Amino acid sequence: MTEILDSLDDEKQQSSIMVPVGDDMDVADSSPDTVDELAMELATIKQPAKRIAIIGSRNLAITHQQMIETLATALVMQGNTIITSGGSSGTNAAAIRGAMKSNPDKLKVILPQTIGQQPSDVQDQLIGVPNIVEHSDRAMMTLADASRVCNREIIDDCNQMICFLSHTSKTLHGAVEYAEENHKVVTVFYLD
Repeated sequence: MTEILDSLDDEKQQSSIMVPVGDDMDVADSSPDTVDELAMELATIKQPAKRIAIIGSRNLAITHQQMIETLATALVMQGNTIITSGGSSGTNAAAIRGAMKSNPDKLKVILPQTIGQQPSDVQDQLIGVPNIVEHSDRAMMTLADASRVCNREIIDDCNQMICFLSHTSKTLHGAVEYAEENHKVVTVFYLD
C-alpha cells in the first residue's frame, strides 16, 4: 500500500507544470487579477440573461444588416436586453429592428444627443421604442465626440459587447479597447 501511495506522489510531482516568472513579474501580484478576470468573464457567460451592447459601423451590406437583425432577435428571445444607439442604417438600426421584433421592452437605445438632433429617418425608427435615453447636455458637442461618450455609456451599462467594424474605424476600435479595459466580454466582427 505504501508503494502505491509513493507512486502516486511521484506521478503528482511529475505532472506538475512549472511556469517561469520574469524578474519584473511577481506571481502574487498578477495571478489574482487574472483569476478574478477569468472568473468574472465566466460568470458573465453563464448568466441566463445578459445586457448585451451591439454597436458598429453604419456602412454595412444588407446581408450584414440582416444577420445583425437576426442575432438581436435571437438574443432577446433568450431573455437578454439589447443596448445600442440610434441609427438610420447599419449596425444600430439592425439591432433596433431585431430587438423590436422580439420584445421592445428588452431594448434600450442610448442616443449621443437628443431625439430632435437625430435625422428624421432615425426619429421615425425610434417611434415605439419604450426605453430611449437622450442627452441634452451633449447638444453642443460634435456628433463624433458625443458618439464616443455614448459608446462608453453603452459599454458601462452592459455585461457583454458585440461590435461590427472595419479595421480603419478609430472610434469603434476605441470602444473595443474601452470594453476590454473594463473587463467586458467582447466579440468583434471585422467587415473588411
